[in-house]
Amino acid sequence: MNDPTETIRRERLAEINIVPGSREALEAKYGQVWDTGELTEEFQAIGFMAPLVVVRRRSDGVKGSLEFQGNPRFYFNWQPHNG
Repeated sequence: MNDPTETIRRERLAEINIVPGSREALEAKYGQVWDTGELTEEFQAIGFMAPLVVVRRRSDGVKGSLEFQGNPRFYFNWQPHNG
């Protein structure tokens, strides 16, 4: 199966995980950051395709995406989807 996003995702995954950021560094760069417990409280995960996770925000049903790093596992860069 041909995935046209694979190369872009692999490059971004390498960027994110080359020097994993601390929570504070990620917050300074992207704003709000979630650990796994916080993510599951605020969002319902719909699908993963590293380094992205598609989610639905529990408070209002808005669908969007977050990026994540491997270790320590933090989710960041919330982007709501239009439509």
